[in-house]
Amino acid sequence: MKGVFWSAVGLLIYTYVGYPAWLWLRSRLWPHPVRKGSSNLSVSVVLVARDEAGTLERKLRNLLSLDYPGSMEIIVVSDGSQDGTNEILSRYTGHPAVRTVFLPSPRGKAAGLNEAIELARGEIVVFTDARQTIEQGAIRVLLESFADPAVGCVSGELMLGDPGAGEATQGVGVYWRIEKEIRELEAASRSSVGATGALYAVRRPLLVRLPEGTILDDVYIPMNVVRQGARVVFEPRAHAWDEADLGMGREFKRKVRTLTGNYQLLQLAPWLLTRQNPIRFEFISHKLLRLIVPFVLAVALVTSCLLPGPIYRVALALQVLFYALSALAVTQLFKGPMARVSDAALTFVLLNMAAAVAFANFVRGRKAIWVR
Repeated sequence: MKGVFWSAVGLLIYTYVGYPAWLWLRSRLWPHPVRKGSSNLSVSVVLVARDEAGTLERKLRNLLSLDYPGSMEIIVVSDGSQDGTNEILSRYTGHPAVRTVFLPSPRGKAAGLNEAIELARGEIVVFTDARQTIEQGAIRVLLESFADPAVGCVSGELMLGDPGAGEATQGVGVYWRIEKEIRELEAASRSSVGATGALYAVRRPLLVRLPEGTILDDVYIPMNVVRQGARVVFEPRAHAWDEADLGMGREFKRKVRTLTGNYQLLQLAPWLLTRQNPIRFEFISHKLLRLIVPFVLAVALVTSCLLPGPIYRVALALQVLFYALSALAVTQLFKGPMARVSDAALTFVLLNMAAAVAFANFVRGRKAIWVR
């Protein structure tokens, strides 16, 4: 049983410390910088919206005001919207930079993206969502990396918070900053595993058709770019801004959907676990190991309860303290540094609860619904 306990501890340490440490070391020993330069490549910005009347007008104005010197078209697909989304799009039908597609019934985001990609005429296709606000120079900054012919996909950076006040420092904000550091380290010497769904760009010849019902287009498309021999890199200067706090319930559902999408990827693209995937090691370390962390945590807790000896009593006490901190975060009794620690603990627990729910969805064959 001691071997089981220490194996669980070792796996946890590798997932959250060992893998990032290896990426840091690799980026120093074997750096692979991107050759950047100004670009005026033609761009197609694609967006799928379903019942986004509350955000679509603002998003279109945001896209039309972006600072990009080259040719840029905007393709918006309404996926069977029933609110005022179609009315808003109808007002842009004659706009020279906007092309609209109205699907009569909901078919899902993947189907909408396939429709938009078929219409795209730009050399570079930029993917974005309806809710986030893109900074003025983000597209121009994204395309600088395409001056390097080895680059096939460039991911922007999602900022959680307010552009005026800065990024959030608690909860999901802390988790997201760590996630971005890992992606940047992956790209520094090789390729990132996936991209930021709110803002990423791909060379059009490298795009593949998304299977029906694909949840994570921002992983499926970039991984196919890597499969074709091109790099996926991270550009931290290209910002898209989103709310830091979407509400605990909404954020939990979003995370369940994302993690369910990781399981779905193994069904849609089993080649990800073969030699056809040039970054198989990174994919397993970054994506798959996190899926089993909830079960590893449970094993560590149970074995530390059953094993005799002071070291296991200390391990048990630390685990109980950690989970207690996460529970107390809900009460918001703490202030200052302690509040940040407890909030981070709560975020960690919720993310792993979401991973457990995602596993249950996978086992039962339950499909994740496209959450706006």
